[in-house]
Amino acid sequence: MALVRNNQFLNLKLSLPKVSTTSVPCCFPIAAASTTVTSCTSNTVSVSELERINVLGSGNGGAVYKVSHKTTSEMYALKKVKGDMDSASRNQLLREIQILRLVDSPYVVKCHDIFEKPSGEVSILMEYMDLGTLESLRGNAVTEDQLASIARQVLKGLSYLHGLKIVHRDIKPANLLRNSKGEVKIADFGVSKIMVKSLDKCNSFTGTCAYMSPERFDSEAADAEEDKSNVYAGDVWSFGLTMLEILVGYFPLLPQGHKPDWGTLMCAVCNGEPPKAPHGCSGELKSFIDCCLRKKPSERWTASRLLAHPFLLRQD
Repeated sequence: MALVRNNQFLNLKLSLPKVSTTSVPCCFPIAAASTTVTSCTSNTVSVSELERINVLGSGNGGAVYKVSHKTTSEMYALKKVKGDMDSASRNQLLREIQILRLVDSPYVVKCHDIFEKPSGEVSILMEYMDLGTLESLRGNAVTEDQLASIARQVLKGLSYLHGLKIVHRDIKPANLLRNSKGEVKIADFGVSKIMVKSLDKCNSFTGTCAYMSPERFDSEAADAEEDKSNVYAGDVWSFGLTMLEILVGYFPLLPQGHKPDWGTLMCAVCNGEPPKAPHGCSGELKSFIDCCLRKKPSERWTASRLLAHPFLLRQD
């Protein structure tokens, strides 16, 4: 599971504008460190029964470890977040916890439980995905059939989240995990948002800007043209870019090997033409990518509609 790294681009290492520090209430209490949980093998698990194996990822706010249950040998991912975080980071963590408590889907990485020490350090016990993130596929030859399988699973996860009025806001290869069973699941809800009202807006500069949709880059122009209730379309744009990146092996909005900066990205997203699938791809795949990467959010297909696209149906 990718760590939340406040005010930092995870892939392109660009500086983001500061995230709002508005408090986000958490509807669910954080469990005490001694709390036990039920694992997928029906054994009770506590933090003291977990043995750390190695680091899966790290950042300024903490680290994610691969851990094993000392008795059952069941594998988990344990995300540990430092207790001395600032108020903005704390609110971000509470928002992530709130969403982890709500979701239950085979297409979303499972959270087993959350523990807090008196020092304020928080540990999140997660499902372990043994093949890591989709970033590992970059540069490998991915067939259309393989891409369709990945896309179908991610879209089922997005459709589920959107049905709960949850906008992820940071879909990218680093936040999509896979395992040796062929499963692909959505992770990292640190910048996600629950849409309390149907007309809530979701155009703040949170998440990774490389995968940000045109309406989130240029919210004023979007306000003038678009239906403000179409808040989920940004996830579909990010998904489309991610699928295209996996296919071609590099970030598709810029020429291969090009070092991006904020201005270049904004021009590419807001003023340039959306990227297309390569010429050698099938017409179905070209159409699928086009349906994801339409600049106007009102013209972009929803996650549930994309699940019925011929590119995915032909694989069933």
